[in-house]
Amino acid sequence: MRSTALLLVALVASAAALPCAAQDAKPEPVSFVKQVAPLLLKKCSACHGQTQPKGGFQMFSFEALMKPGDSTLASITPGTPDDSELLRLISETDPKEWMPKEGDRLADADIALVKRWIEEGAKFDGPDVKATLASIVPTTYDPAPEAYRLPVPVSAVAFNPKGDELFVGGYNEVTVWNPADGQLLRRIKNLPQRIHGLAFNPDGSVLAIAGGTPGALGEVKLVSPATGDTIRVLSTTGDEAFGVAFNHDGTRAASCAADRAIRVFDVASGKEELTIEDHADWVLAIAWNHDGTRLASASRDKTSKVFDAKTGESLTTYNGHGNTVFGVAFSADGTQVLSSGADRKIHVWSPTDAKKIAEIAGYGNEVYQLVRQGDVLFSCAADNTARKHTISNRAQVHSYGGHGDWVFAVSSHEGTKRLATGCFNGEVRLFNTEDGKEVSKFFAAPGYAQK
Repeated sequence: MRSTALLLVALVASAAALPCAAQDAKPEPVSFVKQVAPLLLKKCSACHGQTQPKGGFQMFSFEALMKPGDSTLASITPGTPDDSELLRLISETDPKEWMPKEGDRLADADIALVKRWIEEGAKFDGPDVKATLASIVPTTYDPAPEAYRLPVPVSAVAFNPKGDELFVGGYNEVTVWNPADGQLLRRIKNLPQRIHGLAFNPDGSVLAIAGGTPGALGEVKLVSPATGDTIRVLSTTGDEAFGVAFNHDGTRAASCAADRAIRVFDVASGKEELTIEDHADWVLAIAWNHDGTRLASASRDKTSKVFDAKTGESLTTYNGHGNTVFGVAFSADGTQVLSSGADRKIHVWSPTDAKKIAEIAGYGNEVYQLVRQGDVLFSCAADNTARKHTISNRAQVHSYGGHGDWVFAVSSHEGTKRLATGCFNGEVRLFNTEDGKEVSKFFAAPGYAQK
């Protein structure tokens, strides 16, 4: 009997210990980098980024997140959810009051996650509180569609140096086409949602890609154009990257983005050598001069600027457009800057003193990208045309028409005498640069069946 009683006592004790052990097993602490930051990037950063944040409240970095906005109320009070304005706003049940302002209310599970993170002390588990959220969050990409139901706007096209392949920005991918017959050759996937900039180094061994997701991610990446393999990521920011360009010998690359910054990198190491934050708004285009000593920029702040490419010093500012500046290029000898904008003109001005030299008019709408080839300038515009001008006398040589929508992007290849254009409606057209005649056209959307 005694042994039976002892056995019963042991069994009861063991059973009693089981729920205690379960109760003692606490959940893992909430990770800011892996759980909270991705949520903020997806739901909040579009309105609360680094430039023009609503309510003066920024979320582009942990350091910025912890500071109050215009209301002066503490956004996060570690350990005290009830004194954290961010939690109050995302917990609101009134559609007129909750954040995000013009989006769906956060899921209850997401709100509970943020609350638990605050209760646990709102700890930061990243490398640097000043780093952008986009740079510390593990990058994930949506898959490119196997077959496109509809074409997407084409905002970047680029011939490889040989001219036998045309690279076109798609949705989370770059598609590669045979310019001779418009046949798809291959697809480079695992890329940002929107592709805004494509550039080749001089020997064609490296393709630089700039793009991102509005208000959430900007990325500049170097890939192998042959295999699509990533060579290195040059930068990751909290908003879209719009342009990228190599210098004359391919040793340096410059990018521009919606965070109003210009960044210059050493291509071999990937090291960021310069960060230039002289513009007051998005920087939409970037260009090197002939010997890599100067950079010219185009910005939504209505200016075009020239910088010393070694020091980052701002040398001149051109204010002549009076509206958004979309495109920029240097003349072949670097003695002139050409910039285009929403005023429907190309301005020609001196990089030394920013004095206007001349202008090229005649466009029916905004003028977007500029591409220089020797003394020739190619441009594209929202009047559904691309054009060819001679820089020295500013005379128009050809107008390439027939497009069914705004023309966002152009690329030319001197050897094959071809011009490629990319349109808002997803169409790519190829022209003979010498006679202006259209050679071929196709929708850069694999699997799309035109009706």
